[in-house]
Amino acid sequence: MTSGSVTPARFGGPPRSGRPARFVRHTALLTGRSLRAIPRVPERLLDVTIQPIVFILLFLYVFGSAIHVHGISYKDYLFPGIIGQSLAFGVISTGTATSADMTEGVIDRFRSMPISRLSIINGEVMGQVCEQVLGLVITAGFGLALGWSPQLTLAHAIELAVLLALGMVAFTWCGVLVGLLVRSPDAVQGMGFIIILPLTFMAGTFVPIAGMDAIPRAIADWDPISALVATVRSLTQGVPTGGSWQLAHPELAMIGWCVLLMAVCVPLALRRLHRTVAA
Repeated sequence: MTSGSVTPARFGGPPRSGRPARFVRHTALLTGRSLRAIPRVPERLLDVTIQPIVFILLFLYVFGSAIHVHGISYKDYLFPGIIGQSLAFGVISTGTATSADMTEGVIDRFRSMPISRLSIINGEVMGQVCEQVLGLVITAGFGLALGWSPQLTLAHAIELAVLLALGMVAFTWCGVLVGLLVRSPDAVQGMGFIIILPLTFMAGTFVPIAGMDAIPRAIADWDPISALVATVRSLTQGVPTGGSWQLAHPELAMIGWCVLLMAVCVPLALRRLHRTVAA
């Protein structure tokens, strides 16, 4: 090999031992790259900013007068559900962004760079998490402006922040895997709404699970999004949900679901990316 030849990039493995700073730097650069695309394509934030507001206005002012929840105002019942739904929709937005990177050749360009596949996916995950944090801040601020009154102690606020961060990371990794498996952004959006939207509606987001018919109630009792919504509602309003074990212990159930999602999705996503770029 001559001095002018190019050494092939070490793509596909984790960061070398003793070089965690390089891995962190690469992840930060790729996260910044994802966030810098927002001013050029601001409509990518519609699902985390405008969409929750549309659901709030529809259910609060159109359907809210016909929905009655025992022991709590519908306004205080609704907003925790919207927060949980917004996190669940992160699967769709992340999957769409990941699929777009795959189809537009972005990942192929990364193959020529000396960076690990983990930093590539990690940058995508962190970028999507930042977008979801922005969406949650807007949703919570809009709710407070409309009269939502969360009953949060300092301990509950810290616990809620930690659990929401865990949920965002878990659902985002799930979206990454979906985006790697489905190589069309349109297909990701279509499949995502077909699966995620019914699950969010059956998760007690807008109406109590106890009033549902037997079949949707049986699904809702063990819907992972139900644990997410019940956790936010329990910590912000102190409302007992009852029902199945996971609804009676939503925080534990949410942690279990998040750990399971990451245990399944992280290695599968890395394996899928390795196979894709090696093809």
